[in-house]
Amino acid sequence: MAALNGRDMSKKNGIEPFSRRSFLRSVATFGAAALAAPALAQNASPLEALINDRSRGNWDDQFDAKAAARTAAAVLSNTPILGPDSVPNIQRAIAQYQSIVANGGWPQINPTSQQSLQLGATDPAVQALRQHLMITGDLPREAGVSSAFDSYVDGAVKRFQARHGLPPDGVIGDFTLKAMNISANVRLQQLNTNLVRLQTFPSDLGRRHVMVNIPATYIEAVQDGQVALRHEAIVGRISRPTHIINSKIYEVILNPYWTAPRSIVTKDIVPLMRKDPTYLKRSNIRLIDGKGQEVAPETVDWNSDKAPDLMFRQDPGKTNAMASTKINFHNPNNEYMHDTPEQGLFNKLMRFDSSGCVRVQNVRDLTNWLLMDTPGWPRQHIEQVIASRVNTPITLATEVPVYFVYISAWSAADGIVQFRDDIYQLDGNSELALDTTQGMEKPVQ
Repeated sequence: MAALNGRDMSKKNGIEPFSRRSFLRSVATFGAAALAAPALAQNASPLEALINDRSRGNWDDQFDAKAAARTAAAVLSNTPILGPDSVPNIQRAIAQYQSIVANGGWPQINPTSQQSLQLGATDPAVQALRQHLMITGDLPREAGVSSAFDSYVDGAVKRFQARHGLPPDGVIGDFTLKAMNISANVRLQQLNTNLVRLQTFPSDLGRRHVMVNIPATYIEAVQDGQVALRHEAIVGRISRPTHIINSKIYEVILNPYWTAPRSIVTKDIVPLMRKDPTYLKRSNIRLIDGKGQEVAPETVDWNSDKAPDLMFRQDPGKTNAMASTKINFHNPNNEYMHDTPEQGLFNKLMRFDSSGCVRVQNVRDLTNWLLMDTPGWPRQHIEQVIASRVNTPITLATEVPVYFVYISAWSAADGIVQFRDDIYQLDGNSELALDTTQGMEKPVQ
């Protein structure tokens, strides 16, 4: 959710070096196309028999023409996390995991060879991996049990990773292995904890509402019971957490000024000024006193024990901490949602980096959706105002409910159960607070 923290950035950028792995993928793609070609219809049965023959046991000879159907894309759902069915959905997941626990849970994954567990690997641990993925419903049982990490396993691992908020690359890295080796009983406890949380929400959340799920680091804009928009988000780090709150969005500000909170002034800006006296000027931050007068930075004693009692206000523009947009909602914590000039932050594996406010990827889409019922603000006009760099507050014609929630486990009507890292350590089990905010995920050797 530091670009992917050790994940393959060439893949992230759409570039993959030619390799045996990419060649085999192209063969699989060609094989799937060949199955669909009418001219080869009479040969389909022998070819299917070859594909489905598990006795060969050599991954080099196997490719799965159906694997694409079981990749991470299948995890996506238009069903919102919060809604009238959220409680019965997670209750069905609880019943499923109670059955898994009653039947002994799932095996631990302990790689034994030096090669990475990924497509093409052969390792006795893949047998346990297959069994695990079958129990969780990520791998069809007809895939069989062998030591070969074939395309069936690759698709199933990607599905597992997507359900756990990890980049679906099909590689058993450190964090994927940790997520897999959390016991079924602990996962059941996590589901029960989140059932209690879901039961606290009203049945009527509003025809249009926004949900910010902190541990999942994403945002849903919901309309008429369906997810209209979904956005990646950056939320507060554990030392400066984003607060859980039910509120209403009342205002969008295009080209906002940014006023630094006192905590940031004390902890961040003052130390920076001690090291670099030009920092405020370079960042377009002005000092304003209680009378609204601008104060020159060089007149301030930056080595004083106390931070200056001044407003630190950043002008609108490309370098503004909120970039193009600020979204205000009623709250006592001086928190808000906003754009960011550092779009690369959304590529991080885990996005717990802010001081409590929430950065929104593709925020202009959300702005357009929020202003849908506010006359005079079509998308074109929004873009024109942003281009002008003129500070423009807009009061919503109708306030939109917003729910900042901490839901680390849930399930949709399709029965796909989702889990997330317990970043704020609220789930009551240290195993669930995976250390995914530090270091780089590397393939397990």
